[in-house]
Amino acid sequence: MVFITPRQNINLKIMNKRVLLEAESIAVERERIINEYSRREIEIADDLYALWQPGESLILAERRRKAILLLHQGGVFPASEDQCLEIGYGRLGWLGELISWGVKESNIHGIELDASRAEKAKSVLPTADLRIGDAVDLPWEDNKFKLVIVSTVFSSILNSRIRELIATEITRVLALNGTLLWYDIAVNNPNNKNIAKISRRDLRDLFPLLKGKIVTATLAPPIARKVAPVSWLLASFLESIPFLHTHLLGVLKKN
Repeated sequence: MVFITPRQNINLKIMNKRVLLEAESIAVERERIINEYSRREIEIADDLYALWQPGESLILAERRRKAILLLHQGGVFPASEDQCLEIGYGRLGWLGELISWGVKESNIHGIELDASRAEKAKSVLPTADLRIGDAVDLPWEDNKFKLVIVSTVFSSILNSRIRELIATEITRVLALNGTLLWYDIAVNNPNNKNIAKISRRDLRDLFPLLKGKIVTATLAPPIARKVAPVSWLLASFLESIPFLHTHLLGVLKKN
């Protein structure tokens, strides 16, 4: 028989209360994010992020180019047999990039909070392991993935504790010597209070076991969308000025 002292009983009650409060916080944040997705679907024009938009083409091309360069320079560009995961793949996210890089569809995994977005990605990649769920509790074993991609996910999470929980889960499922490919905003948008920047220091604090290279990226989207349709040359020049960048792109390795 195991006897529990009064102090141990109090400690257990405190722990249980903390667990319940954390679960409640996760549920509240999950609902807020899903509601924000719904709002954006209604209020934002369907063609704002269309690939045929010159500004969007400029942003995606630069992001892709920098990501490929950093992965290659770090000697961690994914091979066809590498197990790869994207957190928050949306309608497709970076999954199409992984296919174009030669990763087999059967080796592509993902988790997405919004079911309607997830279904669209599943229709494009039917044999990939694409799941609907919350990244605070990833349904994969430890040290599974050679590459984990996290793109504009953490800026959508305003609860710092939930950010920490997801970062811990990402680190857990990332293989030893595996790589995190990170892309997110580093400058707050005064017109959107539903996102919050992630600085270099924030990134390092979230992933203390990961080391690598972080660079600025992405010409400020409002500038890109105004300038690129008029002059691609001028937009490309402005894109080369770090001061005008709004995002961070990083390749961090788990040692």
